[in-house]
Amino acid sequence: MIKATINDVAKLAGVSIKTVSRVMNNEISVRQTTRDKVQSAVAELSYQPNLAARNLAGTKSFSIAYVYDNPNAYYVIDMQEGILSACKKQGFELLIHPCNAKADNITEEIVNMVKQSRIAGLVLTPPFSEMPEFVKRITDLDVKVVRIMSGDVAPDNLSPCIMINDHAAALSITQHLIDLGHKNIGFIAGGAEHKSSIERLQGYKQALSNNQMMVNENLIIEGEYSFESGVHGAKQLMAEDIRPTAIFSCNDEIAAGALFAARLMDISIPEQLSIAGFENSPFSRQTWPKLTTAHQPNRKIAEDATSLLIGQTRNQSNKNIMTQYTPELVIRDSTGQL
Repeated sequence: MIKATINDVAKLAGVSIKTVSRVMNNEISVRQTTRDKVQSAVAELSYQPNLAARNLAGTKSFSIAYVYDNPNAYYVIDMQEGILSACKKQGFELLIHPCNAKADNITEEIVNMVKQSRIAGLVLTPPFSEMPEFVKRITDLDVKVVRIMSGDVAPDNLSPCIMINDHAAALSITQHLIDLGHKNIGFIAGGAEHKSSIERLQGYKQALSNNQMMVNENLIIEGEYSFESGVHGAKQLMAEDIRPTAIFSCNDEIAAGALFAARLMDISIPEQLSIAGFENSPFSRQTWPKLTTAHQPNRKIAEDATSLLIGQTRNQSNKNIMTQYTPELVIRDSTGQL
């Protein structure tokens, strides 16, 4: 079967090749009647544009990149799927670039990648999104950036941001545990380099303060966003003189590790110990009992960030745009009345 070309689409739709190209690029200046004719011809001919050739043909790039350093595979997969969904809808290609944010030459690595691959824009997640000097170096290349980051207000106007209100969500989780009668509530943190760890800790402390409860620093454990960190953190907490009756873990992977450790110590969940996580990842539904958590719609967040980024590459949106998500409490069987 001969593959349809852009010339075939233009001929069938009765328009110019340039008009077909404008429709395929989702340019807003095309009249809806013309757009409908072109899209009908595209569907009839099963036409698929050669994005690589299109990138090479002109000065405009139709590729964006997702640059990340995150140990949470579920988070990364959700982000990739959300970004890819938006790219497919708008005729862009996606370059996925995992890397080490702590590497000495990381900024030069990304700068070289952007130049060599002719990238139009980048979607950045923590920790890259929370590195202002890195972001400025990229935007100085006349490359668009949209950042996904923790907080309720954008820290600057370097680029549009998708903000995650971790503070409010963590407050909600901790308040849920307090409402169940828990007074000694442990906290296992994620990596200190992530602002989400700080925001979730502050939300936890704010809930305690709101209920006139003292913060016991012995019940706050430093950790990483990993299962192993949950195991070690729970064992450390349960060895304290004042043992917690509930543990708030900075994400579901940590919470799953804490639950596993509790099993090893013959501690029943939630009768003797309540455990809550964060993000509503598959970890929260694969444990027994299933985890109370906060639902963070990562695919939707990623898709919104990508649509915003593509709008930026087309000069269709303001640089200072900020969108905010607040993860919502999901109550399951891992938390119970004291």
